Amino acid sequence: MTTVAIIPARGGSKRIPGKNLRLFNGVPMMAWSIRAAQRAGCFDRIVVSTDDPALAELALAEGAEVPFQRPAALADDHTGTLPVIAHALRELPDAMLACCLYATAPLVQPRYLNEGLRLLQAHPEKSYAFSVCSFSFPVQRALVLNEEGALEALYPQHRYTRSQDLPAAFQDAGQFYWGRRDAWLRGDTLFSPCSLPVRLPRYLVQDIDTEEDWRRAEFMYQALKAAGEVEP
Repeated sequence: MTTVAIIPARGGSKRIPGKNLRLFNGVPMMAWSIRAAQRAGCFDRIVVSTDDPALAELALAEGAEVPFQRPAALADDHTGTLPVIAHALRELPDAMLACCLYATAPLVQPRYLNEGLRLLQAHPEKSYAFSVCSFSFPVQRALVLNEEGALEALYPQHRYTRSQDLPAAFQDAGQFYWGRRDAWLRGDTLFSPCSLPVRLPRYLVQDIDTEEDWRRAEFMYQALKAAGEVEP
């Protein structure tokens, strides 16, 4: 059964211009994902889906494939992950299990990519397995601002519930999503009972959408590397 890593990487980025090419701790951002996929050893192919010639050149230099160009209609600010992966799979008829690996996931670790594949193979009734981490504080005790700028409980029924009595909640870690070919093509919902969790420690998770996020992620990587917690 052919397994493929699909790395979606478009050229435009408004909040952090050139994000996928920019150096993160001395290495182009997208290269971190390609190298992690290579080290994982669980992929028959590593494919980059891009509309940008510079990103295609980087992908090829790093040993990934660019067998097609992503159409402009799938490379704007409003295009979601599902149609991009579905398009790639229609171009890759041999791919039965596909892992969408984000290009901005420099903390992704090969062992968790392998864990996602293992989970999906062990549960043929499920469509996806993807990276999650727990919230550091119970979401049921969240606060919001009302129209007057004062605080209110988002879930008033849990205003006095002890934290230890509330079930753990998880968030999408935004690193990778393993899925079956037919599930991607059907557009099965990711956040649903058809998905399995690959649980990551919170110290390996950081979205990179702003300059502050970028700086925090670099500090995290440097600390994790010094502690021997990540592969260089």
